[in-house]
Amino acid sequence: MVKNRADWLALMLKIADPVLQNLREGRLHETLPVEKESRAMYAHLEAFARTLSGMAPWLELEGLQGEEKSLQEKYRECALCCIDRATDPASPDYMNFTEGYGQSLVDAAYLAYALIRAPHALIDPLPARVKSNLAAALRSTRKFDPFPINWLFFSAIVEAALYRMGEEWILPPVERVVTSFEKWYVGDGMYGDGEFFHMDYYNSYAIHPMYVDLLKTFAPVIPAYRDLLPKVVKRASRYAAIQERLISPEGTYPMTGRSLTYRFGAFQALSHAVLCENLPASLSPAQVRCALSAVMERTCEGGMFDEKGFLKVGVYGHQPSLGEHYICVGSVYMCAAVFLPLGLLPSHPFWSDPDEPWTSRKIWSGIDLPCDEAED
Repeated sequence: MVKNRADWLALMLKIADPVLQNLREGRLHETLPVEKESRAMYAHLEAFARTLSGMAPWLELEGLQGEEKSLQEKYRECALCCIDRATDPASPDYMNFTEGYGQSLVDAAYLAYALIRAPHALIDPLPARVKSNLAAALRSTRKFDPFPINWLFFSAIVEAALYRMGEEWILPPVERVVTSFEKWYVGDGMYGDGEFFHMDYYNSYAIHPMYVDLLKTFAPVIPAYRDLLPKVVKRASRYAAIQERLISPEGTYPMTGRSLTYRFGAFQALSHAVLCENLPASLSPAQVRCALSAVMERTCEGGMFDEKGFLKVGVYGHQPSLGEHYICVGSVYMCAAVFLPLGLLPSHPFWSDPDEPWTSRKIWSGIDLPCDEAED
């Protein structure tokens, strides 16, 4: 059952443990089941970076007490060790940041995103040697020219992390994001993924969360981004409202578009709006908690884990045919993105308010609600 904060935390750590503990021991390359040999060069960075990106707000959170505080301290230390293992060229688990057609850029960006989300937990304590290796690994991805789609965010997020680290960084990838996605905004809280709109979850997997956090990172030093930020935040709020309405009374959601095997990572944008306290007025934090809990519970019913505790490719159990050519076991750790609200204290209304039905459950039980309204 997935009902409360303790359940969310337990599920996050159950997903994360096989990746982090094996990486800490220098055994992730040995133990991670790749499933597609054509993706073997990418799988390990995918699994680590996507896991850490979802966990980062919880690692960054101050003010925890008791058992959860002790757990957090344990995983902070583990995460730092894993960053060292992943970026030290002498490590048996040194990860691929440069080989292949560009997938390494994608997952270097999710590692960078973890740094942006948890600078005090994941940047400040790094020894100089590890910080140098990490910066070198991130800079090495500049060799890739990102496709003119959501991949533009990946180059920009890498630069944002280097900026946060106090390292040399460059502005053009960030400017390219702003220029492109302002042109590609199609209305009602949604962006095209490139020149065309796609009915998938990439507005959630990358576009909305990364756009908001990219502008927040650079707003203090670039006035134009500070001026643009409220508009981008408002769009993200509207998209969060749409995402909440996609969750059925049974905890299912539409199976449309690519990368469905990221499971409940499809709701990163909604979780991000919770973390940023950017939910629209029409949504209570409690109903969002209950909606996301229902999705996680329904998904877990199908069986997500193999006999060693690693994730399986699929939405409801093992469904490898649902995975596109670029999907392997490492890829599906994108599901960790749903756990961003663990970056809020237990006393926050998201965790402390009583259970409340979400929009579709209210409507399908006969409750009369105000009509939904699109936004420009």
